[in-house]
Amino acid sequence: MNRNKRLSNYHDNRIDYGLILTVLILMLIGIVVVYSTTALIQGNGIGPTLTQGLWYAVGSLVVIAVMQFDSEQYWKLSKYLYGLGLLLLVLVLFFHDRQTAALTGAKSWFSIGPFSFQPSELMKPALIIYLARIITHHNTEVTDRTLRSDFILIGKVLLAAAPVFVLVQLQNDLGTNLVMLSIVAGSILLSGVSWKILLPAFLFVTIVGGGLIALAVFFPDLLFKIGFKPYQLSRITTWLEPFEDTSGDGYQLVQSILSIGSGELAGKGFGVSEVPVPVRESDFIFTTIGENFGFIGASFVLLIYFILIYQMVQTCFETQNEYYTYIAGGVISMILFHVLENVGMTIGLLPITGVPLPFISQGGSAILSNMIGVGLMLSMRYHHRSYVFSNDQSFNL
Repeated sequence: MNRNKRLSNYHDNRIDYGLILTVLILMLIGIVVVYSTTALIQGNGIGPTLTQGLWYAVGSLVVIAVMQFDSEQYWKLSKYLYGLGLLLLVLVLFFHDRQTAALTGAKSWFSIGPFSFQPSELMKPALIIYLARIITHHNTEVTDRTLRSDFILIGKVLLAAAPVFVLVQLQNDLGTNLVMLSIVAGSILLSGVSWKILLPAFLFVTIVGGGLIALAVFFPDLLFKIGFKPYQLSRITTWLEPFEDTSGDGYQLVQSILSIGSGELAGKGFGVSEVPVPVRESDFIFTTIGENFGFIGASFVLLIYFILIYQMVQTCFETQNEYYTYIAGGVISMILFHVLENVGMTIGLLPITGVPLPFISQGGSAILSNMIGVGLMLSMRYHHRSYVFSNDQSFNL
């Protein structure tokens, strides 16, 4: 009887039910908010909500599948997943959905009948797994860390990420490239690179970013000469002064700010909206949360995201597998950047980049990408616990 109880506890301890519960809450919020946006506000019926539910179901199956693989298997698969991701990024440049490209300007989507798919979303977890392999392999070989070895490591990481950046940029998808950049930055930050490199790099990026903003405002012609496009500069100037052009480039941001602000403390109520917002069901779905449920509802959603990130960080510290640690860093960086950028752009704190809100925004490809990340985090606890118990001489399966 005791043996059966220990077996039950063994299997229970391998599964992170807290993380699963948090993701389920976000999925429930997603169903509610997508229904409010598409069915009640936009009048598009229940179809989009059912599609969102279907993607959640598929994503849940993906989570179960992903968590079955352990670190050794991901180590062996990482090169192939990375190569497959690059192949898909190349193919989409030639076989992308022409209609979507004409509407959005991005060559990012495959389309087969009613089914559409964005391969760059699957490239995100593939890049995370591959960069984690590169960092782990480097740190295993280098016993005495020096600035030279750290620069070599950064070079390896950037060399692996460079083809991804180029191919995504050829798709004209700045938002996804920023996510890729956050994955690279998070991976390098956890790799053990010296602060003597990280601090100057941070200062350099800050100065360059501030300089580009200043040039966009005061000397835009200089940026045109080095390859910047008018719409890219427009995003910066619109972000800084959205109310200067409320009917043109600043319309979307102004409407977003007004929508969220009009929700005040407790919101206008479920399905109630008086402020039209373009692309509300996907990139700007946070406006529905703010307008329907107010500051209280928006704060609750952010609290759930905080709990999710906290749980992932906790799992990262608990694992005794270096490779898993770097995978966790990439997943956390990816999801955290999505949340900060999406919420930031809807309230005017950050420029608009077209980054969806994780687990809530409408869109199957993004849901699958985030679910793969969750599966990787669950795999850490699942197989870490298995390893610990299997090496306990007092517990023999």
